Amino acid sequence: MTRISGYGQTGPYRDKAGFGSVGESIGGLRYLTGEPDQPPVRVGVPLGDSLAALYAVSGTLMALRSRDRDPMRKGQYVDVALHESVFSLLEGMLPEYDLKGLVRERTGSILPGIAPSNTYECADGKYLVIAGNGDSIFKRLMRAIERPDLADDPQYATNQGRAEKVEYLDQVIGEWTKKYPLKEAQKILDEARIPVGPIYSIQDIAHDEHYQARDMLVKAQLPDGAEVMVPGVVPKLSETPGSIEWVGPELGQHNEEILKKKNYSES
Repeated sequence: MTRISGYGQTGPYRDKAGFGSVGESIGGLRYLTGEPDQPPVRVGVPLGDSLAALYAVSGTLMALRSRDRDPMRKGQYVDVALHESVFSLLEGMLPEYDLKGLVRERTGSILPGIAPSNTYECADGKYLVIAGNGDSIFKRLMRAIERPDLADDPQYATNQGRAEKVEYLDQVIGEWTKKYPLKEAQKILDEARIPVGPIYSIQDIAHDEHYQARDMLVKAQLPDGAEVMVPGVVPKLSETPGSIEWVGPELGQHNEEILKKKNYSES
């Protein structure tokens, strides 16, 4: 049996009510989300719920695999807690705190201690994420934005030196991106093999050729026969690719069937 709950089946919080939003809070994610001088904010999607579901599937498959390897073995419970699912994403923050007393804070769109890696506005008001934080990548980036002097400056040869001047580097890159519309700036950086990508809305995703080529924008049939676009299957399996066969029941569609199984009368 697989169980998903706010706090798991054991421990002092086991009987507390919990939604994904609370899991994101007590799991440490919301503390890190937002601008340094602003209150913590929501990520934008119910990440806690989605993470718990992924762990539930993974745990269920592991339990089934364990049973299949030893037919004499009894079944087992899979215990998934929302807050633990979120907590598992916090990289090295626990050992950082335990060994050095470090507590990571909100940093907005930058990567703490990594430079340059940020979000930059373009001439048309759209935004690019540019990750020029590898040593060789940084050199290519500086040459691409017509700053070869910074590419060859020993001060910026390593991440340590770049991190000390992160605000200046962000200013330099931001001044360059504001000269070009997003697509033009991205084309220049793509040609220089810089990790770069636009910040997409769902409208952008729905019309993107790469999403289409990867079968991530698929049509599913609604009960009335109409079609609706839904996300494709992740991951992609080479021999047994998945497909979307059903969008789910309508509200109340199975009420009668379930109530009859529970011996409720039609009245």
